[in-house]
Amino acid sequence: MKSTDSLLISLYQKGDEEALSTLIHRHQRELFTFILYKINDQDLANDIFQDTFIKIIVMLKEGRYNEEGKFILWAKRIAQNLIIDYFRAKAKNIKVSETTFENDEFSIFDLIREPSENIEDQLVSLQIQEDLLKMLQFLPENQQEVIKLRFFDGLSFKEIADHTDMSINTTLGRVRYALINLRKIMEENNIVLTR
Repeated sequence: MKSTDSLLISLYQKGDEEALSTLIHRHQRELFTFILYKINDQDLANDIFQDTFIKIIVMLKEGRYNEEGKFILWAKRIAQNLIIDYFRAKAKNIKVSETTFENDEFSIFDLIREPSENIEDQLVSLQIQEDLLKMLQFLPENQQEVIKLRFFDGLSFKEIADHTDMSINTTLGRVRYALINLRKIMEENNIVLTR
């Protein structure tokens, strides 16, 4: 029988290193995908992924894991905070650079221009994704899975069908119903996910 995350955490806190290894192995793909999706940089995602597990280990050893929900959601919150810290630090460095090159011929923004969103937009995106993840918890598990695979992992409908051993029609149906349910949740709770 597969051990629950709670049991593995308890075993690890009592000194069973193997339990931690099982826990990490169980969740590493989902956590790494979550980080990579948010920052879109493989090397940086690896660094934040490592930092996340170091922080998790420290917090577990200090007994600072409280059973408020699923382990993976707790782990993602830690990763999210590290990502936000990274963007904040980056924003501070940019401000320093601007004043340094203020009187030069070129704009410092030529050197640091982001190909996609600026820092504020990225933080807003992180918040939107966090809100969306909270709402997903209200969906049936099979709908949660297809939404995560489609919109967070970026899989095609065919890839989702292969991954879940479902037909493409079933996959499309589940995504459709999940989106309808998410809309209802948003309307009932007055949630807006736009900028």
